[in-house]
Amino acid sequence: MKEFENNAYFWQKVDALYSSGDFKLIHKKGSAHKDYPSLSYPCDYGYVQTLDSEGEIPMEVFKSNNGKKVDAIALCADILTKRFEVKALVGLNDEEIEGVLHFLNCTDFQKSVLIKRGKQLPSWAETE
Repeated sequence: MKEFENNAYFWQKVDALYSSGDFKLIHKKGSAHKDYPSLSYPCDYGYVQTLDSEGEIPMEVFKSNNGKKVDAIALCADILTKRFEVKALVGLNDEEIEGVLHFLNCTDFQKSVLIKRGKQLPSWAETE
């Protein structure tokens, strides 16, 4: 099996989730992190409020002004909160993506990997 199998249908669903709500800004690009004041946000950070059967679930988002679709997701393992977190990256250039990866990996308590959008349609992704 390949190290990572991309699936265009997955990205369609991610885009649908992202576009299902309005982006709410929490931190402007360049603002300091509340727990790590020497660390600043590499781009705007916020969330898109989505609803499920039990209430509201926010999708965390790193965003640039020129994006309409999710270009990548960061999967974060956080030992302080004892959970995985998923963050959408929307409209970021390579430098901003690098900044987000540095931001998400700069402490010993959280480490992240990046999954970039692909266009592949693997045979196992087909539905009947």
